[in-house]
Amino acid sequence: MADALMIDGKAFAEKLRDEIADRVNKLKELHNLTPGLAVVLVGSDPASEIYVRNKQKMTSQAGMKSIEHKLPADTSQKELLTLIDGLNSDPSVNGILVQLPLPDQLDEQTILAEIDYAKDVDGFHLFNVGKLATGTPGLIPCTPLGCLMLIKDSLGSDLSGKRALVLGRSNIVGKPMASLLLSSDCSVTITHSITKNIQEHTRKADILIVAVGTPEMIDETFIKPGAIVIDVGINRLKSKNEYHPSDKGKLVGDVNFEKVLKIAEKITPVPGGVGPMTIACLMHNTVKAAYLNKKHDFINVLEGIL
Repeated sequence: MADALMIDGKAFAEKLRDEIADRVNKLKELHNLTPGLAVVLVGSDPASEIYVRNKQKMTSQAGMKSIEHKLPADTSQKELLTLIDGLNSDPSVNGILVQLPLPDQLDEQTILAEIDYAKDVDGFHLFNVGKLATGTPGLIPCTPLGCLMLIKDSLGSDLSGKRALVLGRSNIVGKPMASLLLSSDCSVTITHSITKNIQEHTRKADILIVAVGTPEMIDETFIKPGAIVIDVGINRLKSKNEYHPSDKGKLVGDVNFEKVLKIAEKITPVPGGVGPMTIACLMHNTVKAAYLNKKHDFINVLEGIL
């Protein structure tokens, strides 16, 4: 069997960002509306700071307003909730994102619940979680949405009857990913760390989405020949191994790319696969939130992006 084709998430994300920028320009021209995204960062986690900088860069490039609130690590819950309340009531802010993880003194669920669900561009508010679970239109978590876009770009928009398996059950990726696939008429299975004989399940999947946070856990023995493999994981190797003998510190996914490449039909690389789609879908959600917040009839303007 020939090696799998790589799914180029970077190229797809670039195309999506260009489309979003066009929609933003139309919103400005026709309705004098510039979508605004507020990002809240508490503390100085290096990975979070890099991610926030990338979000700000992409937001500005799309022609949107980027608003940053950087708070000290010892910020109290009351202080953060007060800031969120202000952003909720600010008409120039269409999307609010609180960068996770938060310092220990802050309760993540309480903070996320405080965000106006119509500005919840991460899609983590319980109202949006419920809408997704019931198949009702709303704001969808960015990473699962990006994964679905890549899957449909690879297989076509009709996924009816496909066997899809999600490996991982997190609230951020696993559960919403399963809901999206169900809404696309896939037959969906979720497996996780407690599932017995995981390979018996994964080898039946036409579509395999892996989000477990374990470097290169999935090899060719988990894969159905000809499957589409979406690798959500991003891990930095802490030591050398047989596949990367001189690459301590190398970024890898949850899938052993070199081995799975030999049996899958298509696969996302790490980096350059799912990662770029997450930020592009954040831009997508911000424009969508601008429409929801303003309650204008932008259907024609935003056709193809909502």
